[in-house]
Amino acid sequence: MHLEQALVEHGALTLAGLKPASLFRFLPRDGLGFIRQFLSCRALLVRNGLTLTILKGCRRTGEYLLCLYRGRDLEAVLAREEHRRFLLDEIGYDPWADVRDCLRQLAARLCLSQAFPHEVGVFLGYPLEDVKGFIANEGKNYTFCGCWKCYGDPETARRRFERYRRCTDLYRLRFARGATLDQLTVAA
Repeated sequence: MHLEQALVEHGALTLAGLKPASLFRFLPRDGLGFIRQFLSCRALLVRNGLTLTILKGCRRTGEYLLCLYRGRDLEAVLAREEHRRFLLDEIGYDPWADVRDCLRQLAARLCLSQAFPHEVGVFLGYPLEDVKGFIANEGKNYTFCGCWKCYGDPETARRRFERYRRCTDLYRLRFARGATLDQLTVAA
């Protein structure tokens, strides 16, 4: 899969401005080709207020964990008092100076932790109720399951996920018909 196709497939909601960030694994076919693709996509996206970054790379598999985010939107999410308190007091993050600093802490937790750091849901724009519910219930007892497991009102979650599905389907279709990544990116 080409990186642009992966960005559309896994990042449509962030490209469209519906979520502050998307996180996905990418296994390049060619290491040098990937670096060129990555730098090209990153340059194009930054013009529209988005950032593409590598959070983790695996030497054994050659896979990368990529994060596509809207700086202002993610900054607003991380600035919310309930999110700050959760990350600082309940999860153990150090105070951060900016989005990149907070993402560095997430990246370190991804690399150093045995268990997946489920607070990643905060960065991805999941409702805090769902992030806390998932952690407290160890992924069980959810009220609805779609893009993630929800612990609040199931009807609200169903409507949200239906909107997300329609957006992703539309982005896939437009990309398949020749729309460029630049054309699919809603400027921040």
